[in-house]
Amino acid sequence: MLCVGHNDTPRWVMHDGTTRVKLNGEPVNQMARIGTFSEFVVCPAEQAIRIREDLPFTHAAIIGCSVATGVGAVIRHARVAAGESVLVIGCGGVGLNVVQGARLAGARTIIACDLLDNKLAYAKTFGATHTINAKLGDVVKQVQALTDGLGVDAAFDAIGGEATTLQALDAVAPGGRAVLVGIPAFAVRARISPSNMVWAEKTISGTYYGSVRPDVDFPILADLDMNKKLNLDDLISRTYKFEEINEGFRLLVSGSVARGVIAFD
Repeated sequence: MLCVGHNDTPRWVMHDGTTRVKLNGEPVNQMARIGTFSEFVVCPAEQAIRIREDLPFTHAAIIGCSVATGVGAVIRHARVAAGESVLVIGCGGVGLNVVQGARLAGARTIIACDLLDNKLAYAKTFGATHTINAKLGDVVKQVQALTDGLGVDAAFDAIGGEATTLQALDAVAPGGRAVLVGIPAFAVRARISPSNMVWAEKTISGTYYGSVRPDVDFPILADLDMNKKLNLDDLISRTYKFEEINEGFRLLVSGSVARGVIAFD
Protein backbone atom coordinates (compact mmCIF):
# COMPACT_ATOMS: atom_id res chain seq x y z
CA MET A 1 0.00 0.00 0.00
CA LEU A 2 2.99 2.33 0.33
CA CYS A 3 3.02 3.02 -3.39
CA VAL A 4 5.25 5.60 -5.00
CA GLY A 5 4.69 7.39 -8.26
CA HIS A 6 1.29 8.95 -7.54
CA ASN A 7 2.01 10.80 -4.31
CA ASP A 8 2.02 14.16 -6.07
CA THR A 9 -1.68 13.76 -6.94
CA PRO A 10 -4.38 14.17 -4.25
CA ARG A 11 -6.27 10.93 -3.61
CA TRP A 12 -9.64 12.54 -4.26
CA VAL A 13 -8.98 13.13 -7.98
CA MET A 14 -7.83 10.95 -10.83
CA HIS A 15 -4.10 10.58 -11.49
CA ASP A 16 -4.36 13.21 -14.22
CA GLY A 17 -5.79 15.73 -11.74
CA THR A 18 -9.37 15.63 -13.09
CA THR A 19 -12.60 14.40 -11.51
CA ARG A 20 -15.25 12.06 -12.95
CA VAL A 21 -18.15 13.11 -10.70
CA LYS A 22 -20.00 16.42 -10.98
CA LEU A 23 -22.92 18.06 -9.21
CA ASN A 24 -24.69 20.87 -11.02
CA GLY A 25 -21.69 21.09 -13.32
CA GLU A 26 -19.21 21.47 -10.48
CA PRO A 27 -16.53 18.82 -9.77
CA VAL A 28 -17.08 16.52 -6.77
CA ASN A 29 -14.06 15.04 -5.04
CA GLN A 30 -14.01 11.23 -4.90
CA MET A 31 -12.33 9.68 -1.85
CA ALA A 32 -9.44 7.40 -2.81
CA ARG A 33 -10.85 7.15 -6.35
CA ILE A 34 -13.39 4.56 -5.21
CA GLY A 35 -17.09 4.38 -6.05
CA THR A 36 -18.69 3.81 -2.66
CA PHE A 37 -22.53 3.81 -2.88
CA SER A 38 -22.38 3.84 -6.69
CA GLU A 39 -23.58 1.22 -9.16
CA PHE A 40 -20.76 2.14 -11.56
CA VAL A 41 -17.36 3.73 -11.08
CA VAL A 42 -14.58 5.14 -13.24
CA CYS A 43 -11.22 4.28 -11.70
CA PRO A 44 -7.62 3.69 -12.79
CA ALA A 45 -7.06 0.20 -14.23
CA GLU A 46 -4.43 -0.54 -11.58
CA GLN A 47 -7.13 -0.27 -8.92
CA ALA A 48 -9.34 -2.94 -10.52
CA ILE A 49 -8.69 -6.42 -9.08
CA ARG A 50 -10.10 -9.51 -10.80
CA ILE A 51 -12.00 -11.78 -8.41
CA ARG A 52 -13.34 -15.31 -8.75
CA GLU A 53 -16.77 -15.36 -10.37
CA ASP A 54 -18.49 -17.31 -7.58
CA LEU A 55 -17.56 -14.78 -4.89
CA PRO A 56 -20.71 -12.94 -3.70
CA PHE A 57 -20.49 -9.21 -4.32
CA THR A 58 -21.47 -8.58 -0.69
CA HIS A 59 -18.39 -10.51 0.38
CA ALA A 60 -16.21 -8.74 -2.18
CA ALA A 61 -17.32 -5.39 -0.72
CA ILE A 62 -16.02 -6.16 2.77
CA ILE A 63 -12.91 -8.00 1.55
CA GLY A 64 -12.00 -4.71 -0.10
CA CYS A 65 -12.04 -2.90 3.23
CA SER A 66 -12.42 -4.28 6.76
CA VAL A 67 -11.37 -7.87 5.98
CA ALA A 68 -8.17 -6.87 4.20
CA THR A 69 -7.32 -4.37 6.93
CA GLY A 70 -7.95 -6.64 9.90
CA VAL A 71 -6.64 -9.94 8.59
CA GLY A 72 -3.72 -8.23 6.86
CA ALA A 73 -2.67 -6.46 10.05
CA VAL A 74 -2.16 -9.86 11.69
CA ILE A 75 -0.89 -11.97 8.81
CA ARG A 76 1.02 -9.50 6.65
CA HIS A 77 2.15 -6.83 9.10
CA ALA A 78 2.59 -8.35 12.57
CA ARG A 79 3.12 -11.89 11.23
CA VAL A 80 1.59 -13.46 14.30
CA ALA A 81 2.87 -17.00 14.74
CA ALA A 82 1.02 -20.10 15.89
CA GLY A 83 0.84 -20.28 19.67
CA GLU A 84 1.26 -16.55 20.30
CA SER A 85 -1.12 -14.42 22.37
CA VAL A 86 -3.02 -11.47 20.94
CA LEU A 87 -5.05 -8.52 22.23
CA VAL A 88 -7.56 -6.77 19.97
CA ILE A 89 -8.83 -3.37 21.17
CA GLY A 90 -12.06 -2.44 19.39
CA CYS A 91 -14.43 -5.04 17.97
CA GLY A 92 -16.06 -3.26 15.09
CA GLY A 93 -15.75 -4.46 11.51
CA VAL A 94 -11.95 -4.11 11.43
CA GLY A 95 -11.38 -5.45 14.95
CA LEU A 96 -13.46 -8.57 14.28
CA ASN A 97 -11.25 -9.29 11.30
CA VAL A 98 -8.15 -8.85 13.44
CA VAL A 99 -9.69 -11.55 15.64
CA GLN A 100 -10.27 -13.71 12.57
CA GLY A 101 -6.72 -13.11 11.41
CA ALA A 102 -5.36 -14.15 14.79
CA ARG A 103 -7.43 -17.34 14.70
CA LEU A 104 -6.26 -18.02 11.17
CA ALA A 105 -2.64 -17.55 12.28
CA GLY A 106 -3.10 -20.10 15.07
CA ALA A 107 -2.85 -17.72 18.02
CA ARG A 108 -3.33 -19.58 21.31
CA THR A 109 -4.89 -16.73 23.27
CA ILE A 110 -7.06 -14.10 21.57
CA ILE A 111 -8.34 -11.39 23.93
CA ALA A 112 -11.02 -9.06 22.56
CA CYS A 113 -11.62 -5.71 24.26
CA ASP A 114 -14.50 -3.29 23.70
CA LEU A 115 -16.99 -1.10 25.56
CA LEU A 116 -20.08 -2.90 24.25
CA ASP A 117 -21.05 -6.39 25.34
CA ASN A 118 -22.82 -7.16 22.06
CA LYS A 119 -19.58 -6.55 20.16
CA LEU A 120 -17.67 -8.75 22.59
CA ALA A 121 -20.22 -11.49 21.99
CA TYR A 122 -19.59 -11.11 18.24
CA ALA A 123 -15.86 -11.41 18.88
CA LYS A 124 -16.34 -14.78 20.60
CA THR A 125 -18.08 -16.16 17.50
CA PHE A 126 -15.13 -15.05 15.35
CA GLY A 127 -12.48 -16.72 17.47
CA ALA A 128 -11.82 -14.69 20.63
CA THR A 129 -10.89 -16.92 23.55
CA HIS A 130 -11.39 -14.20 26.17
CA THR A 131 -13.20 -10.86 26.31
CA ILE A 132 -12.71 -7.68 28.36
CA ASN A 133 -15.23 -4.88 28.77
CA ALA A 134 -13.02 -1.81 29.11
CA LYS A 135 -15.63 -0.05 31.28
CA LEU A 136 -15.26 -2.64 34.03
CA GLY A 137 -11.64 -2.23 35.07
CA ASP A 138 -8.03 -1.66 34.08
CA VAL A 139 -7.55 -3.26 30.67
CA VAL A 140 -3.80 -3.77 31.01
CA LYS A 141 -4.11 -5.50 34.39
CA GLN A 142 -6.85 -7.77 33.05
CA VAL A 143 -4.71 -8.71 30.06
CA GLN A 144 -1.77 -9.49 32.32
CA ALA A 145 -3.99 -11.64 34.53
CA LEU A 146 -4.86 -13.72 31.48
CA THR A 147 -1.23 -14.09 30.40
CA ASP A 148 0.63 -15.13 33.56
CA GLY A 149 1.41 -11.50 34.36
CA LEU A 150 3.48 -10.94 31.23
CA GLY A 151 1.14 -9.42 28.68
CA VAL A 152 0.46 -10.48 25.10
CA ASP A 153 2.88 -11.07 22.26
CA ALA A 154 0.99 -8.68 19.99
CA ALA A 155 -1.67 -6.03 20.68
CA PHE A 156 -3.76 -4.37 17.97
CA ASP A 157 -5.47 -1.01 18.41
CA ALA A 158 -8.40 -1.00 15.99
CA ILE A 159 -9.73 2.29 17.41
CA GLY A 160 -7.04 4.91 16.81
CA GLY A 161 -7.09 7.01 19.97
CA GLU A 162 -4.55 8.16 22.54
CA ALA A 163 -5.87 5.94 25.35
CA THR A 164 -6.10 2.83 23.18
CA THR A 165 -2.62 3.38 21.75
CA LEU A 166 -1.18 3.43 25.25
CA GLN A 167 -3.26 0.42 26.30
CA ALA A 168 -1.90 -1.58 23.37
CA LEU A 169 1.70 -0.69 24.18
CA ASP A 170 1.35 -1.27 27.92
CA ALA A 171 -0.43 -4.60 27.41
CA VAL A 172 2.33 -6.28 25.39
CA ALA A 173 4.90 -8.47 27.07
CA PRO A 174 8.63 -7.70 27.05
CA GLY A 175 9.76 -8.09 23.47
CA GLY A 176 6.16 -7.73 22.27
CA ARG A 177 4.80 -5.52 19.55
CA ALA A 178 1.93 -3.04 19.52
CA VAL A 179 0.26 -2.43 16.17
CA LEU A 180 -1.87 0.63 15.38
CA VAL A 181 -4.60 -0.32 12.91
CA GLY A 182 -7.40 2.20 13.43
CA ILE A 183 -7.15 5.54 11.62
CA PRO A 184 -6.58 8.28 14.25
CA ALA A 185 -7.56 11.91 13.94
CA PHE A 186 -4.65 14.11 12.84
CA ALA A 187 -4.69 15.89 16.20
CA VAL A 188 -4.30 12.71 18.29
CA ARG A 189 -1.04 12.49 20.24
CA ALA A 190 -0.01 9.67 22.59
CA ARG A 191 2.38 10.17 25.52
CA ILE A 192 4.53 7.08 24.97
CA SER A 193 7.24 6.22 27.50
CA PRO A 194 10.54 5.72 25.63
CA SER A 195 12.10 4.04 28.68
CA ASN A 196 9.30 1.46 28.71
CA MET A 197 10.12 0.60 25.11
CA VAL A 198 13.89 0.46 25.68
CA TRP A 199 13.98 -1.58 28.88
CA ALA A 200 11.28 -4.01 27.74
CA GLU A 201 12.36 -4.02 24.08
CA LYS A 202 8.82 -3.33 22.94
CA THR A 203 8.04 -2.12 19.44
CA ILE A 204 5.18 -0.03 18.11
CA SER A 205 4.25 0.24 14.45
CA GLY A 206 1.42 1.37 12.26
CA THR A 207 -0.24 -0.54 9.47
CA TYR A 208 -2.23 1.10 6.72
CA TYR A 209 -4.89 -1.09 5.11
CA GLY A 210 -3.37 -4.14 6.78
CA SER A 211 -0.14 -3.77 4.76
CA VAL A 212 -1.77 -5.90 2.06
CA ARG A 213 -1.04 -5.94 -1.65
CA PRO A 214 -4.56 -5.91 -3.15
CA ASP A 215 -3.68 -7.65 -6.41
CA VAL A 216 -2.05 -10.49 -4.46
CA ASP A 217 -4.10 -10.64 -1.27
CA PHE A 218 -7.68 -10.06 -2.47
CA PRO A 219 -7.76 -13.36 -4.41
CA ILE A 220 -6.22 -15.16 -1.39
CA LEU A 221 -8.85 -13.70 0.94
CA ALA A 222 -11.57 -14.66 -1.54
CA ASP A 223 -10.33 -18.26 -1.56
CA LEU A 224 -10.19 -18.32 2.25
CA ASP A 225 -13.76 -17.08 2.33
CA MET A 226 -15.10 -19.58 -0.20
CA ASN A 227 -13.21 -22.40 1.56
CA LYS A 228 -14.87 -21.41 4.86
CA LYS A 229 -11.57 -20.43 6.48
CA LEU A 230 -12.96 -16.93 7.04
CA ASN A 231 -16.46 -16.18 8.28
CA LEU A 232 -17.77 -13.33 6.17
CA ASP A 233 -21.46 -14.26 6.27
CA ASP A 234 -21.76 -13.29 9.93
CA LEU A 235 -19.81 -10.06 9.42
CA ILE A 236 -22.69 -8.74 7.33
CA SER A 237 -25.41 -7.96 9.83
CA ARG A 238 -27.79 -6.61 7.25
CA THR A 239 -28.14 -5.60 3.62
CA TYR A 240 -29.88 -2.41 2.57
CA LYS A 241 -31.51 -0.97 -0.49
CA PHE A 242 -29.93 2.29 -1.61
CA GLU A 243 -32.85 4.33 -0.29
CA GLU A 244 -32.24 2.83 3.19
CA ILE A 245 -28.69 4.16 3.41
CA ASN A 246 -29.39 6.68 6.18
CA GLU A 247 -30.95 3.97 8.34
CA GLY A 248 -27.81 1.89 7.77
CA PHE A 249 -25.60 4.71 9.02
CA ARG A 250 -27.84 5.23 12.06
CA LEU A 251 -27.55 1.58 13.07
CA LEU A 252 -23.80 1.57 12.43
CA VAL A 253 -23.24 4.55 14.72
CA SER A 254 -25.42 2.97 17.41
CA GLY A 255 -23.15 -0.08 17.46
CA SER A 256 -26.00 -2.51 16.74
CA VAL A 257 -24.51 -3.92 13.53
CA ALA A 258 -21.09 -5.25 12.54
CA ARG A 259 -21.24 -4.33 8.87
CA GLY A 260 -24.06 -3.29 6.58
CA VAL A 261 -23.87 -3.67 2.81
CA ILE A 262 -25.93 -2.00 0.09
CA ALA A 263 -27.31 -4.52 -2.41
CA PHE A 264 -28.34 -3.05 -5.77
CA ASP A 265 -29.88 -6.22 -7.22
